[in-house]
Formats: sequence, structure tokens, C-alpha cells
Amino acid sequence: MDRQPQASQGPAGRDSSADRGPGPDPRHHPEAQGRPALNIGPLLVRTLHHFFPDFRDWLDAFPDARDPARRTYHRRFLLWVGLFLFLCKLGSRRQIDFQLGELGTRVLANLNRLAGTQQASLPVNQTVDAYLAGAGCPPLLGLRRQMIARLVRSRALEGARLQGQYVVIIDGSGYLVFRRRHCEHCLTRQCGETTLYLHQVLEAKLVGPGGMVLSIATEFIDNHDQAETPAGAGEERGKQDCELKALRRLVARLRQEFPQLPICLSGDGLYACGEAFQIAQEYRLGFIHVFKPGRLPALWRDFQALLPLCPEQQVLVETPAGVRQEYRWVNDLDYQDSDGRRWRLNAVQCEETHPDGQKGTWAWLTCLRVTARTVQAVATQGGRQRWCIENQGFHLQKHSGLNLEHAYSEGEHWAVYYYLLQIAHILLQLLEKGSLLRRLAQQQGKGSAVALFGSLKNMAERLLESLRNLAWPEEAFARARIQIRFDSS
Repeated sequence: MDRQPQASQGPAGRDSSADRGPGPDPRHHPEAQGRPALNIGPLLVRTLHHFFPDFRDWLDAFPDARDPARRTYHRRFLLWVGLFLFLCKLGSRRQIDFQLGELGTRVLANLNRLAGTQQASLPVNQTVDAYLAGAGCPPLLGLRRQMIARLVRSRALEGARLQGQYVVIIDGSGYLVFRRRHCEHCLTRQCGETTLYLHQVLEAKLVGPGGMVLSIATEFIDNHDQAETPAGAGEERGKQDCELKALRRLVARLRQEFPQLPICLSGDGLYACGEAFQIAQEYRLGFIHVFKPGRLPALWRDFQALLPLCPEQQVLVETPAGVRQEYRWVNDLDYQDSDGRRWRLNAVQCEETHPDGQKGTWAWLTCLRVTARTVQAVATQGGRQRWCIENQGFHLQKHSGLNLEHAYSEGEHWAVYYYLLQIAHILLQLLEKGSLLRRLAQQQGKGSAVALFGSLKNMAERLLESLRNLAWPEEAFARARIQIRFDSS
């Protein structure tokens, strides 16, 4: 879990991230000489219509608390402006005015076509914010649920299932940090003489083909979780207690929204404990969690003592990169937790040796079936996928332009932007990993979207260029049947 305090968030009115340039007008970055104009906006539209043909209807179902006599902008149009804040990785809400609101671009025409509206002008960022504040979080949670359910029903994520179950990675992260109390739910942390006020989040992401990690459930960790930790408990104990309490709420929500979905949780060593095992059992979930010597020391000693007694439970693999992997496992380890509950667990260990002699060892505890046929998949598709939530999940959302830790609003509806970001990130991943963009890359002599654009942030800049400067043709909006396959390389 990324728990280090980040730079404090200033008030939205003092957002300094707008690139104004030396004069009163925004500064525009000219097209690099010789760079081809890649119109990737239509690819986004075709991806959207392929996977979510009812997306427009879903947006229409959002509530609208505005006075009908004073409405200028349709809810669908405002929601798309909010989504493009993250699809184009603008970095701050004020950039809506600078990057999308400029006269003389094709933004209005393209957004009208996408939203099915006939707006005569573009809204300022405060108008978008006011609508989102009135709509609140529940409709965005519903939209995310509809998107994930549609992907599951269409079998788009089948290639990533493990023993018939969808792998869902769970992890906590820092989200927002303030130097003054932001709301009644803020966590607090003392740094010297300074008190920091924090919002932290426990996130569940569904693993898809090609390393996609799609947000499926979210639970914010607040001061109610912190208040029940015994006085004098160490900081690490407090964090563990908070995450485990939030885990129960998150799993309950997950099961409520997806009651029949076969799920296997994958988490770090914090979740290798009786409480997490109990939660998985109550809600009919599989699990595979990191197994570290310091987390369950007695069970670790039993595991290491039994490994030499099971010499036949070993599989050797050499990867195409020349990495030698040795998988070993012990089934039916007996464990009694601190509440007296008994568990039968399977433990897997993977030792890697790289061509340069570098070595590494990983281990996991699981309820999944472990045999010579399944051990490699259990480790690679289940255990090691946990890193995806840190790399393709939190790290990418913090550092690739999505700007997760930025306070897009300091109002009571601050969480709306968290969910809007997660929905936009689902769309970006479907575009990035899909065969439409890969085909465009191959036409330019490149093997992937990242190879074509140089980085995912550059891809978002090209999407912004497409939205601003290029017409999105009618054929992009035709509901023709197409195939989109994911890059699993």
C-alpha cells in the first residue's frame, strides 16, 4: 500500500496547473514537425459502441436536480466533458476551460456527436462541477457496475479467468492529503508538529486480458475505522486494522453488485490472516494472498519444514527470456487463527534465477487447487497479478497524467471525481489493449500503442489533438458489428 504523505492539495481556486503562457491566453503546444496526424478519437468511439452499446442510455438515467427552466446543457454532454477531463489527462478541472473550451476547435462538434446533443457552446468547469455535485456518487457507481457486468456477459474478460474465477486484486492507497481538516471523515497523521488530514482508499480491480486492471469496487477508509484501533497500537497495526475493516465493507458491496460472479481475491501479505480468510468464506470468494515469514511465522516454519518432505511437488519452468522458475508447494497446511478458527491452506513458493544470476523468491497462501498442472497458473495469474494494481493501477493513475492525488474538488462531492477517473481509465485500457489501436500502430510500423505514442500520457495528448482538431467521421458512429481482440503479449 502506498502510504507516504503526498504534497498537500491547495484550494481549487488556486490551481496553478493551467498553462497560461506569458500573456492572458492559454499557451498551445504546436504539432511536432513531421508527426503524422493520428485520428484516434474515432477508435475510442468504436471501442465504446462495441463494448457498451447502451452507454448513452446509461448516461440518460443519471439524475438531474437542476431547475429545468435554467438548464443549458444536457446531462449527457456534461458527463462526457467530465470524462474527457480524464480521457485526455488534462490534470486539473480548470483545464476544461483552457483545453476544451477554446473557440475555433472541433471539440463542440465532436462532443455533440458523441453525446447525441445539439449544444451551441461548451460549459465552463464550474458548470460541470455543479452538475456532478448534484448527481453525486451513486449513479457513477451504477455506471461502473453496468460496464463491468457488460464486459463479463460479453465474455470479453474470459481469457484472464483462473480455475473458472475472475481474479480481483485488492490494495489500499493514499488518495488526498490536506493541511487542514477537509471533512468530518478525514484520517489524521502527525508529521512532527504538523497534522495532516488524509483520505485513503481500498480498491478492488478486476484483472482482464493483457494486464488490464478494471475498477470493480471501492471503499474509502475513514476515521471511524481508525477510531476503533486500540490506543497505543503501532502505526502499522492501525493501518492493518483500517484496511481489514474496509475490506469487509468492500466485499459486501462487491457481492451485492455481483452476487453470482465467481471471484478470487488477490492481496498482499496484510490479508494473509484469519479475518481475511473468514470474509472470503462468508462471501463465497476464493483467495490467494502473499505469504511472508513475518506475517504468520509459525505457519511459515511449518511450510518450510514440509517442503523437503514433498520432493514430487515441484515444477521447473524456463521462460522465453531465459528465467528459470522452480515452483514448489504444500497442500492442506493446518492453521488456527487468533480467534480459534481453523483453516486448511495451500502454500506455493516460486524461486526464480535470472540469466545474470539474480535470484528472487515469492510465496502465496491460497484456497485454490494446487497441482503440477495448476501451480504455474496459480502463481502467475493469481499471486503475481497483485503487482498490476500497483503498476497498471495506482502508479499509472498517479503518474501518467490522470493525476489521482489531485483534489479536483474540495467540496463534499470530492469522491465523484475518483469514480469518474476510474470509469475513464476503464475506457482508456479497452482502447489501449484493443486490436483497433494495435492495427493503427502496425500501419505506422509499430507493434503496440505504447510503441506508437511513446507513452500512455502521449496517447492521451493525441486523443486531445483528435478531439480538438480533427473531425470524427460518421462511420465511426455507425453501429456496425466489429471484432476487438485484446493484446495479451
